[in-house]
Amino acid sequence: MLLLLMVAAAAATLRLCPLARAQPLCRTHTVRTGKVFHTRQRIQGDRLYFSSMTTRLIKHPCKKNVALYLGRQVFLTTDNFESSLLPFSIPTSMQVGTPKVTSAHFAGPVLLLVLNQKVYIYDYEVNSWNASVGIKHPVSHLSGDNCCYSEHPSCMDISNSVFAYLHGDQVSEANIYFSDSCGYTFQKFAYERQAELAGSLGGVFYFHSLSQVGLLLIDQGKAMFCYSHHPVNHSFGLPFDYNGTLDILITPGQKGILIFWFEKSLLVSWNAGQLVDPVEVKEGRQIVYSSLSEAKVTIHTVAANENELAVLTQENHLYYGNLGVLSRSLVKFADQNIWSQEAALMFTNVGMLEILTPLPDSVFLAFDFQKCPVNIQAILMDPKLQVDVCKVELLQGEFENKMYTIDMNSALELTALMIPRPGMSPVPLVMVSNPHSLGLQAVIYEDGYTYDGNTKHRLNISLMQQHHWGRADPNFTSSIRRPTMSTITVDIANKEISCVDLKPLTALVSVGCDLEKKIVIQNEITACYNGILDPVALQDNYSYVIERDAYDPNFWGQKATRDLVVHYHYEQLGCPHLVYYDTPWKPVVELWRGGKFKEVVEAEYVLLEVNGLFTYTYSLTAGTAFCTAQPQNWTTILEHAGDKGLFAWDRENYVSCHTDDNKAPLRWPDVPYQILGGPTDNKVVFDQRNGMYIFFLSIVDPHYSYCRLETSFSVYVYGAFPMSVIPQESTVFLLTGAILLTVWLAYILPKLLSTEKGLRLKGFWVRLYGRCRQSCACWQGRR
Repeated sequence: MLLLLMVAAAAATLRLCPLARAQPLCRTHTVRTGKVFHTRQRIQGDRLYFSSMTTRLIKHPCKKNVALYLGRQVFLTTDNFESSLLPFSIPTSMQVGTPKVTSAHFAGPVLLLVLNQKVYIYDYEVNSWNASVGIKHPVSHLSGDNCCYSEHPSCMDISNSVFAYLHGDQVSEANIYFSDSCGYTFQKFAYERQAELAGSLGGVFYFHSLSQVGLLLIDQGKAMFCYSHHPVNHSFGLPFDYNGTLDILITPGQKGILIFWFEKSLLVSWNAGQLVDPVEVKEGRQIVYSSLSEAKVTIHTVAANENELAVLTQENHLYYGNLGVLSRSLVKFADQNIWSQEAALMFTNVGMLEILTPLPDSVFLAFDFQKCPVNIQAILMDPKLQVDVCKVELLQGEFENKMYTIDMNSALELTALMIPRPGMSPVPLVMVSNPHSLGLQAVIYEDGYTYDGNTKHRLNISLMQQHHWGRADPNFTSSIRRPTMSTITVDIANKEISCVDLKPLTALVSVGCDLEKKIVIQNEITACYNGILDPVALQDNYSYVIERDAYDPNFWGQKATRDLVVHYHYEQLGCPHLVYYDTPWKPVVELWRGGKFKEVVEAEYVLLEVNGLFTYTYSLTAGTAFCTAQPQNWTTILEHAGDKGLFAWDRENYVSCHTDDNKAPLRWPDVPYQILGGPTDNKVVFDQRNGMYIFFLSIVDPHYSYCRLETSFSVYVYGAFPMSVIPQESTVFLLTGAILLTVWLAYILPKLLSTEKGLRLKGFWVRLYGRCRQSCACWQGRR
């Protein structure tokens, strides 16, 4: 740190003195490998070439050594051009026709190329080619992004997503294709209101930083973006000048930064195309050109990484700028003879730029590469550039380049540390790329001092779903039912261009399913604990029989034609929960995250017996549950299940009967209400039947979690007496008759015994009783 201060002080002192000689931008060297022996080389297949007169160099955002050079020759490297390379070619067996490349994109582990209006895939790890499937119309361009934060499924989905389209088509009739499989298979993409849009198609992009699909519309020299989802789909981005065919570069990191350029224009957007501005040119603190087009230069190529931008012109001018917050200016470095028709730019590291030029060999087919590395920090110390010293010594946070998940009703706390230079008062800024989805609150305070007396400033950042902050108008927030994404960035306002090594702190936040969440059914009283079932027997290929009158394999409540033998999976289900048949019951559902108990779930959920048992119902009906609309049930859900299969009822298709969103009139208030939890005290009521039930449980409340929270568990119902074989009506009739007969006899017998006949009958029974006693006494005496 002290050394940096001394160097900066020396640079400030040198501003007062003219330089004795000009400092060169870079010193060239040539990469030449594998050419010791005169081995015969051949190019297999058709040699590729780029359709434009200017060059492009596309670096893989995640695999820093993988890059593609596009020019009159095409080169693919996996070692950052540190070896001589043969021109890139495609096997003749692919039958591409004219091998002209019009667009290229790295999609995760593969390279996609548009050749002769078709998409081809090259897997550079196994050296294999494939043709994409599903595209039925000509395409010219590809667009996509790569997520390098983690291997979280949401991050992987970003890398897997690719659009293919024909640039210049009329938007209303354009054929747009989308792939979620790294380009291996495409399907037609249906954009809402596409037929109503006017103008030609300038591009289709998935802006993951805003969770929107954006279409670039070009009409009469103006261009603007339209977006796919609420709330930004109700208006267009602000129009900007579109003079010439703009090449559009999405910078890495999902921050929503776009770079638009062609030979005479350079534009930048920091918010996924909603605002597009020209890039200024500065000398010292003065703006000399409000846009690069005013400098009367011809742009040859452009390079960008997460935070930096470089431009090379045919006039041998090299411009550099940072992509920080509120920064949209370039500085021009000293001229040097660095341009050629084949030259390209690439950032090899933070503050390290390389000018790359392929060199043909008169003997070998493999090209060498001339490299001219530019140390940006060293160049910016030139006093002629009049660059201000960076006001910040340190900006750090543990969340940098990480990915986080915020599920519904969850929050995220982050911290950052800033140490300014002595006497400086920089202003830190905390921003989210998608404020419609992610809300924030930041607090800054002094947090002690460094060893050399500098003040440490601590930033505490609280993040929550914008919908739950309660501060934004509903017309501003995105739909709570749709998972979204956003980046959070901590940077310094109006940061000096000399802050090359002071990168913004960026993290990716997925407002969606937290994969560490799961639900567990509380099981304190089991059939094994009470001795009804033996856990050893349950683990020994245990099976049980469901009688044909109790289940329906089609889940329509109709009796089956034969009994069903069910094998019990103890490893999955454990010992079944014990439930008394005559007591209304509902399971206690627990939410766990990362192996820790979080809460008892009070959200709405549904149950289904997986083997089709229908010997249970519910304690509430649609009417007693106070439904204002006809509630959903398993019958209606399964009718429209389609490819979802048996367990199709989930948070995506559930509609509560207590909200205004359900328009179905309440026509049958007496049907069972099949939703448990939530605002009702609904419970399961079992029929008079003992036995095993295996339930599938699904949380259907769309506002509880973005996850599809599901589980299966078993229940053993006991205490039910066997059903009588005599019809219930006969039993009631006979019992009533017996009671009446008993009452009549109790009334009539005392009266009969007082009559003459009654006395004779009484004497008969007395004599009979006496004879029986004598007979018994004789029999005992003989023994």
